[in-house]
Formats: sequence, C-alpha cells, structure tokens
Amino acid sequence: MKVYKKLFSYVPNQLYFGWVAILFSVVSVCLTVWGYQVIYHFLEMLIVQNQVNIAETYALKTVILLTIGAFLYVFSGIFSHVLGFRLETNLRKKGIEGLTQASFRFFDLNSSGLIRKTIDDNAAKTHVSVAHLIPDSAQAVLTPILVIVLGFFISIRLGIILLLMLFLGFFLFKKMMGNNNFIKDYQNALATLSSETVEYVRGIQVIKIFGAKVTSFKALYQAIQDYSKYAYDYSLSGKKPFVWFQWLFFSVVAVAILPVIILLDKVAAPEMMAVELMMLLFLSGVMFVSFMRVMYVSMYLFEANYAVENLEILYKEMQQDQLTYGKETTFSSYQIELEDVSFSYREDNVLTDFSLTFEEGKSYALVGSSGSGKSTIAKLISGFYQVDKGSIKIGNKKITDYTKEAIIETIAFVFQDSQLFSKSIYDNVALANPKASRQEVLEALKLAGCNPILDKFEDRENTVIGSQGVYLSGGEKQRLAIARAMLKNSKIVIMDEASASIDPDNEYELQKAFQHLMREKTVIMIAHRLSSIKTVDKIIVLEDGQVIEEGTHDELIEQGKTYKELVEQYEGANEWRFNNEAVL
Repeated sequence: MKVYKKLFSYVPNQLYFGWVAILFSVVSVCLTVWGYQVIYHFLEMLIVQNQVNIAETYALKTVILLTIGAFLYVFSGIFSHVLGFRLETNLRKKGIEGLTQASFRFFDLNSSGLIRKTIDDNAAKTHVSVAHLIPDSAQAVLTPILVIVLGFFISIRLGIILLLMLFLGFFLFKKMMGNNNFIKDYQNALATLSSETVEYVRGIQVIKIFGAKVTSFKALYQAIQDYSKYAYDYSLSGKKPFVWFQWLFFSVVAVAILPVIILLDKVAAPEMMAVELMMLLFLSGVMFVSFMRVMYVSMYLFEANYAVENLEILYKEMQQDQLTYGKETTFSSYQIELEDVSFSYREDNVLTDFSLTFEEGKSYALVGSSGSGKSTIAKLISGFYQVDKGSIKIGNKKITDYTKEAIIETIAFVFQDSQLFSKSIYDNVALANPKASRQEVLEALKLAGCNPILDKFEDRENTVIGSQGVYLSGGEKQRLAIARAMLKNSKIVIMDEASASIDPDNEYELQKAFQHLMREKTVIMIAHRLSSIKTVDKIIVLEDGQVIEEGTHDELIEQGKTYKELVEQYEGANEWRFNNEAVL
C-alpha cells in the first residue's frame, strides 16, 4: 500500500481507473475459481454419477464463467494501462518542469545521460508496474485463498495437499527472490550501465576525431563488468529454488498417483479419487500461475518503489541550490560585490572566503587556468548557483533581495556555445526582448556585425536556421548571440569564452560587436583568447580560487609574472604551423 500511495499521489485525478481495475480483477478471480468449482461438478456428474445431460449443462456454465472472467481480467488491464500511461506522463512532465527550474550546479553534478535515463527509464518502470501490478495483485493474493477453500470443499485430503503446496511454494518462492539489497544492487548496476552507455554513444564523434581507445572509457567498462556480475550472481542465486519450485507443481499429480495405484484395491470410491486427481492437476496449475503472478507482482512492487525513489531523489536534487528571490525591482547602481564568498561542487572547494568588486560601467577580464574559478564567479553573479557562504551584491543589495525578473533583465550572459532555435534569424534575436520593434531588432543585428551573414541569404533576417541546408559557423552564431545581448540592453554583461570558437576571419567582426555591446555597461569577460581582452579596464588573474594579479594589460606585462607567461604561451601557440612533411 505504501507503493500504491506513492504512485497514486502523481495521478490524483485518475484514481478511479485504478479502483475500477481492482474491482474487475477481483470479480474475474471469483468467476474463474467458480468456474473450476463447476468443472468439479462437471467431472462428478460425468465420471461418478454418469449424468451426461447434467454434465453438459455444467460444461456450458464453465465456459461462460471462465470466458467472462477472462474478459473482466482484460478490462481490468485496460483501465490499469490507462492509469499507467497517465502516471508515466505526469512523472515525465514533473521531470521536465524540474529541469527548467534546476540550478546549474545540478547539471554540473549530473551528466545529461544519467538525467535522461533516470527520468525515461524510471517513468517507464512505474507505467509497467501500475499497468500490471493492479490486476495481478488481486489475482495473486485472492486466487490461492479461493483455491484452498475450493480444495477443502471438494475433499479434506485435496485441501491439505493444496495447503502444503502453498507453504512449500511460498518457501521456495522466498529463496528464489533473494534479498532486496541484492536486487537493489542489480538495479543500480543496470541504471549505471544505461547512463554510461548514453554518454559513450554521445562521445563517439570524439573518439573518431582524437583516436581514443574504447578501453579509455573506464566508467563504461566498469559499468558493464558490474552489471554482468550482478546479473550472473542473481541468476545463480535463484536457480536451484526455481527448479524445485517447478518440480513441486509439475510433478505433484505424478507423485500423488503412485500411492493411489498401489492402494487402488483399497480405495472405496476410485471414480471420486480420479476426479480429485484431475482437480489437483487443474488447481495446482492455477496455484502455479498465481505464484508466478506473485513473483511478478513482487518484482513490479520493487521496481515501482525503486523507480519512484530514484525520481524523487532526482526531483529533490533539481530543487536544491536554487537561488531564492526577493521583492526589489530597482537597482541603485550596477556595481557588483562578492563578499567572503565560498562555493564548492560537492566536496571540491572552488572559492573560499573570496572577495572582489566590479565597479559600475567598467570592463573586466577574468584570466586563469582551467579550474581557477573564472566561470564559477560568472555563474554565481548571474544567479545560476547559490553560494555556500558569504554574499553577492549588486547596487549594495544582495542578489537574493531582487525579483527573478529584475535579475534576468539586468544581466545578459553570452555563453561559449550559443544555442539557436529552428526559427528565423529575426526570431532568434527578437526572443531576447519580445517588446522590441522590428527596427530595434535590425539595428541590433547591424551593430553586432550580422549584416554580412544576412547578405548570404535571399530571405535575409527571415531565413529559417536549419532549413534547406541553412547552417551557421561558430563565429556567426556568436554574433547573433551578441545581437541578442544588445537587444536585451542589460546593464551587466557577462561573456564566458564568447570568442573561444571564433575563426580568424570572424574575430575582427566579433571584436567590433563586443565594443558595441560593452558601451556603458558593467562587463565581465572570461577568455582564453587573450588578444580579445587587451582593451578592458582591468584584467584579474585567478589561481585556485584566489586573485593573484590584477591591472591593465600593459601593467601586468610590465610586472612580468603569471599574466605575462600566459600571454607568451598564447602568442607562441599562435605561431604554430603544420610542417608540409607531417605525416597525417
């Protein structure tokens, strides 16, 4: 019932489907067992009483009862499947809603393959569980009870044999199923294998480009090894009990008939004994099917509980680390202050008691090796992460004091890999400010240096991206992203590696676009392409989450420390050339 309660909490408006399914399933069981009772009377009339006419009536009644019972079971499955599909849909919807609200830290800590497989696979498992769990639960629980009652109704010895079979079957069934911890380990190994496989497939193009060996994907290899071990061990653990279980139900009549043959001359009513043996054959088969249903119900119950727990854990993680918002809508200034900020990804500290100020209307560049904290600082300012300690202020107020809409309107973030939608170029830019006029959108495109892009296409800004072979280079995408940011006209602009994928032909145009975007703004740039940051007001060099140098380009070059080394390495890399005799 705990599992049912969890599952049904996600489909409160469709619960009647479940109750109808249970009702049909219960009536189906009753009619089916009633049908076997009529079979007993049929055999009694035919073999013991030799009343053929009456036996024919019982035969017809048996067909009717078993047929109606079968149809009701089918109808029960239809209603439970409808409920199952609705449950699966609602779980997926909740997952999508959660993803739209999840913090960036959630995506940093969970791979896309794991997220997708967790939602898809577990939602599907709950559907299967509900679709089969509801009708099979009633069948699995009620059928053995009614069969035992019917056995004692026919004769005490038949009832005793069926009761013994029930106890032995239950004992062997427990041995077959193993303990829940083992099953949970198996399910975890399967989930890990699924997510790692998705990540591997998505990385195939990387393998082809860089020639990496499959064995280098240790996570996938280990996932395969773990899953194969648990699957094999699980199969072996239930092997012997399952063989004995089958022997118990398939050989019961053969075993029972031996003493009957030996003591046949002492049996007072051999015809009645034959009827009981036939009923033992029928009812043991019914009980075997019931046990198989119990087995599947147990599996469905565990899978449903496991699936819902996994989804609820994922949903909970989606809600963690979300930035809280206040009621402030106006900013007294656009100066940014980080005061004693600490932040970590799980156990990995990125920033510890970090303080830094970005003055309004000035441009800054964050420089440093990978992992130094550059992108983390940018995302913390944007409200993508919640700090572990300390505070981030804009205009002398914490960013948590402002409304979500105020933060979104005030900060424009240009990512390294800008995403475009299958819409027109105009629509891709206009989405930054739905209230903007057409003239304002076209002006933003012009200032971002996008006119050469529009000139390539007959429909210019109305060209639909991705249609009829219309694709843009990385530099062209970035210029459209700059146009978006210009149209948004936010007072704070953050660019995270915005020029990383730009080819030399596009760099000049992009630099001009940057200049237009940065006018009268508080700008924070993160760049490995050091040629793009020479003109900023201040360059801040980071290492292990701490500021080690700051100043203008000329000042830092004159100091001759870390920044100068980075510039020399960058310029040296630009001088690399492929040797004509290089072996490809």
